[in-house]
Amino acid sequence: MKQSKNDVTELDSEAARRALDYYLNPSPTRPSEHNKIWTLHEGVSHQQAQEHAIALLRCAAATAQETAIHQEGTTRELIFALMHMMDMAKALLEHKHPGNSGV
Repeated sequence: MKQSKNDVTELDSEAARRALDYYLNPSPTRPSEHNKIWTLHEGVSHQQAQEHAIALLRCAAATAQETAIHQEGTTRELIFALMHMMDMAKALLEHKHPGNSGV
């Protein structure tokens, strides 16, 4: 039984697509101890990182609040709960521990 020319073209096209995907769209590597998605620059102090985390949480909470204003029902409640969790995390970061100069 002989394959039609159209079948061969479709097979060749599919093989070419898979080959291009293999070389041009490799599977993303999973983050690991040695291959992190996001890291701090060397020399960033604990206090600088903490201050930046507080600022990020403040922005995230403000974004959640603005989003919740335009929602109704359960979605609105979920967004406000998320905002509350961000505020709690921010408060934990801002909390002054004995021996810590605080933020």
